[in-house]
Amino acid sequence: MINKKVVMITGASKGLGRALTLAFANEGARLAICSRSSKGLDEVKAEAEALGAEVLAVTADISISRDVERFVAIAEEKYGRIDVLVNNASILGPSPMPLLLDYPEKDFEEVLRVNAVSPFLVTRRVIPGMLQRNHGSIINVTSEAGHVGYAGWGAYGISKFAVEGLTQTWADELSSTNVRVNMVDPGEMDTEMHRLAVPDCDYQLAKPEDVVGVFLYLASDKSFGVSGQRFEAQEWRED
Repeated sequence: MINKKVVMITGASKGLGRALTLAFANEGARLAICSRSSKGLDEVKAEAEALGAEVLAVTADISISRDVERFVAIAEEKYGRIDVLVNNASILGPSPMPLLLDYPEKDFEEVLRVNAVSPFLVTRRVIPGMLQRNHGSIINVTSEAGHVGYAGWGAYGISKFAVEGLTQTWADELSSTNVRVNMVDPGEMDTEMHRLAVPDCDYQLAKPEDVVGVFLYLASDKSFGVSGQRFEAQEWRED
C-alpha cells in the first residue's frame, strides 16, 4: 500500500520526476517534490493536486547542504515524516558530451555534485527519521551508463557508478534495520535529457510514465526486506 505514505521526489519538474509524481499521486501518496527551478514544478504540483494528492513543492538546489536541510525540514514539519525518498534529480553535463580527455573540470565537478553528492546529502538527512521509525524506502535512479563504462558518457556515467556504490553501501550499512535502499535503471526514455544525449536516436523510446511500476513496488510494503538490489524498470512495463 502506498496510500497516505509520504513520498519525497527530487528533480520532479519534468521527465521521469514528473511521471513519478503523478503515479504516486494516483496511488494516494502525500508528496514532497523539488527542483532547482520553479519552472515546471508548479505545473506538476497542480497536475498532482488535480488527482487529489496533497503536494508540497519547494524550489531547492539539493547539491547544496543548506537547501537540503530546508527542503527536508519543511517536508517533515508539514507531514511529520518521510516514508519514501526517490533520488531522481540529475544533470547531463555539456552537450554534446565530450570525451574525458577534453572534459572541462568545472563541468565534471558540477555533474558529480548534482548526480552523486546530492543523493548522499538528501539520504543522509532523511535516514535518521526513518531509523527512528525503523521503516523506510530509498530509491536511487541509476543508468546503464553507471553499470558499464561507455566512451562519450563522461561525468554522467561516472556519477551513476557513484550512485550504484552509494546504494550498495547504504544498503549494507542499514542491513540490520527495516530501512531499505535500492536502485532503478529506467532505461532509455523519451525525455529532454535523452534527446540531448542521443540527438540522432532513430528508434522508439519508452515514455517516462511507462516505467514507474517498479518504483511503486519499491515504495510499497510489498518490497519489505528487499534492499541493495538493482532493478531494470523496463522489465516492469505494462504494455
